[in-house]
Amino acid sequence: MAPPAPTAHTSVPAPHHPPVLPRMNAFAQVRAARKARRIPQLLFGLAGYGAAVMLLVQSGLGAAGWNVLTEGTGKSLGISFGWATNLISLLVLLAWIPLREPPGLGTLLNVAIVGFAADATATVLPHPQGSLTRIGYLVLGLVALAFFDALYLGAQFGSGPRDGIMTGLVRLTHLPLAVVRTGIEVTVAGAGWLLGGTLGIGTVLIALCMGPLVGCFLPLVAVRLPEASAPARRSR
Repeated sequence: MAPPAPTAHTSVPAPHHPPVLPRMNAFAQVRAARKARRIPQLLFGLAGYGAAVMLLVQSGLGAAGWNVLTEGTGKSLGISFGWATNLISLLVLLAWIPLREPPGLGTLLNVAIVGFAADATATVLPHPQGSLTRIGYLVLGLVALAFFDALYLGAQFGSGPRDGIMTGLVRLTHLPLAVVRTGIEVTVAGAGWLLGGTLGIGTVLIALCMGPLVGCFLPLVAVRLPEASAPARRSR
């Protein structure tokens, strides 16, 4: 009896997984589908991000690294916190040029909404009384900051000035988002401290946890856009 013919084994290509945040210019972002979900998600994410920033500030246990850098810059240059914020935003946007990071509607609304939401939250948020309340503000603010950051980024309308540095470096270095975000937070917090900004236990906690939390939330809330992955499929 003849032995059975050998069975040919064919390799199955691994499925293509489009990036969570595909690179799109402003026109592509506006033309993309699912705007009925994306626009409310963008607005809600930005408003929630501003509220989370104020939670962290009110905790008194240390703000995010970018705020430490803003405070240190203001002290070094003898300008107000607001002017230092605008100056840093301008310099950060200039850094987008070598990164080739495309701006979008979310970039503009980030500047317009986040600060307003933070100020509005300050008018209604009770001042924390006692250490447990401060710790609660810090923990809730940290988780909320990461969630709403991922929420507005996942709307696919472009990054804010500071998040654009993160998304651009993730795209160019191919490093995990958590690694890039943590590196940025540690760097700006350290630079702010050297310039005279105030560090706290909350600053360290945010620097270490923000990246992993955003990396965890982003795949869950990002709006998938079929149009964004179509060119990748056609080029295969």
